[in-house]
Formats: sequence, structure tokens, C-alpha cells
Amino acid sequence: MMKNLQKLAIYLCLSLAMSLSVYGQQKNTGELPLSARQIAIVPIAAFAAKGDQDNLKNALDQGLEAGLTVNEIKEILVQLYAYAGFPRSLNAITTFQTVINTRKNKNVASIEGRKPGKVNFSSNKYQFGKDVQAKLTGRSANSTQDFVPAIDTFLKEHLFADIFGRDNLDFQSREIATISILASIGNAESQLRSHLGVGRNTGLTELQLREIANKLSAGVGNEAGNSATKIIDIMFSRVHSPTDLTADQTPSIAPTFPKGDKVSGGNFSGDVWVNSLATINMTIANTSVGNVTFAPKSRTKWHRHPSGQILLVTDGIGYYQEKGQAVRLIRKGDVVNCPPNIAHWHGATPDSSMSHITLGFDNGKGRVEWLGSVTDEEYMLK
Repeated sequence: MMKNLQKLAIYLCLSLAMSLSVYGQQKNTGELPLSARQIAIVPIAAFAAKGDQDNLKNALDQGLEAGLTVNEIKEILVQLYAYAGFPRSLNAITTFQTVINTRKNKNVASIEGRKPGKVNFSSNKYQFGKDVQAKLTGRSANSTQDFVPAIDTFLKEHLFADIFGRDNLDFQSREIATISILASIGNAESQLRSHLGVGRNTGLTELQLREIANKLSAGVGNEAGNSATKIIDIMFSRVHSPTDLTADQTPSIAPTFPKGDKVSGGNFSGDVWVNSLATINMTIANTSVGNVTFAPKSRTKWHRHPSGQILLVTDGIGYYQEKGQAVRLIRKGDVVNCPPNIAHWHGATPDSSMSHITLGFDNGKGRVEWLGSVTDEEYMLK
């Protein structure tokens, strides 16, 4: 009797999941990842801020190949001095000049791009900067620095008027650069928190902000990436996300379902656990119900389900991507419909574990077909 009740309960859950799958797809806001051009800003700004000229050379060259223009990169290096100082900015500019000359000698073209136009401050540069600051922060810029009043003038007239007023680099790109700079120099948590908020005000989504943090972790250093991730977790109410877990550590929060047995074999990258919860034989399709837990950085291979699959995210934050589509950020409460025969992968983010219930169907066509591995470049959203 109890077993029948359990089966009935699971059947009802399946029915609910089927109806929610449409809602889950509608709930996806269609967040797009950063463009190649935007993601290329991160290492340029970070290595320039750290004074790492060797890695900066490669980042500059890759940035030009990704579509950044010469004048856009110049603007990033001008922006740099306001947050990391003249020495770092001047050294980076010298390195950039070397990169450009090297490319010319190799007959490699670089797109010059548009130079900044003349800024019209009307009659009041201070008010112009104040208005720009208010637009970026989303609140009035009436507060002043009473202890050192001159710094308030410099902030509004120079940073927000002279620098942000230059029109050949958009605000969003400037904030990607500034976030990368502040995360890389360290000991600037207050300013980093502020500019992550400004980045959000310019239209950067949670997925895109996490991309910046992931790129910093992968290409610059874990300390830089983690400093941004911790603030992003709080910004988006992920205060319980385990941001400092390594792949061999278990999540710090009790999971909704037991993790089950650790998976062995080549269909997953990293540490993954599977807990088979039930198998239901129905006329339409046999259905398996299981819980899968991914440690941070772990993911599946590319694969497809001939009969389709539904994922119910129960804990943590993860990624889901269909072949040829943008990466989707998934979190607790999300429902993901994996259409039949569509290649896809899913797994945890670099800084959080992720668990989901799998509803796997088999209508005689098989449950899963495993394909190739998800490369680090694909996983890091490059």
C-alpha cells in the first residue's frame, strides 16, 4: 500500500513537472552571455592593473582579434589610471604600443575605431559629472566628501565628466573594465561592490557579472575571481552559495536529497553523485527519477535524450546549454525542459555546487546518447 502511495505521489510530481516545464522555459529571461569583445576586456584591464606586462601583451593581442578597436583599448587604459594610478596606466600604454608595432611588422591589421568626440559640458562640468554619476549609480549624487572636499570635485568633474564623458567606449564596457581592475588590485571591496552595482545598472545581468568573475578566476587568479563572486552572491541573494569550495569538498548546506553514490566513468567532468529515487513503468513511457549533485566546476558531457528529459533544480547554481544556444544560468526552483534529440550539457558553476532531480523518459528510443566533452573554453563561456 505504501509503495503504491509513493508511486502515486511521484506520478503527481511528474504531472506537475510536465505542466511546470512550460513555465520554466518562460521564466528563463533569455540572459545572453558576454560577447567575445566584452569578455576580452577582462584580462586586459586585470593584467594592466596588476602590472603584469607579459600576460597583458597576450591579452591585448587577443582583444584585438576579438573585435576591440585600438581606440577602445586606449580608452580602457585611460580608464585604468583613475582606479589603479598613472604608473600602471602609462606602463600598459607602452606595452600596447609595442603590441601594435609588432602587429604592423607582421602585417597583422588592427582596427583603429572611432576616436572620442568633443565633450560638451555646457556651462557646468561639475553638474555634468554629477548627472553622469547619478545615471550610473541609479540614485542622486548629492552626497559630498566633507573631510576632503576636493576629492568630490575631482570625482565629479574629472572621473565622471572628463573620463566617463568620452563617447567612444560605452558605460557597460567601462564597468567591465573597472570591475576587473578593482577585483585584481585587491583590498578595494567597497569600491568593487559599488561598481558591481553600477555594472548591474548599466544592464549587465547576473550571468554576465558571473562571467567576469569566472574569467578572472580562470585567467588571472582565484583571489580576484572569488572577491567578485562573493559580492555577486550577496547581490543576487545567494548568501548561502559556497563560494570557496574546491571540487573535492561537499556543499556547506544540507542538500534537499541525499547525494547518493559517486559517479565513475567518462561521462562527467569533476565530482558528481547520483541517487536513483524511483523507476515508474507507464504505458506512455518508462520514467526514471533520480537526484544528481555536481561539485563546483563539475559538468556532464554533451549529450542528448531521444525521449527528452526534465530537470528540477533543487539546490545551488548551475549552467544549462543547448548546442548553438546561449548558456543559461539555472538555480534552485528552476525547471528545465530538455527537448528530445537536442544536444546539451549541464553542471555546476565554478563557485557553487548544484543539484537537480532528473525525470528521464524512455518511450522505446533509449534514454541518453553521450557525445563529446565540454571543453574548458565552452564551460568558462568564452
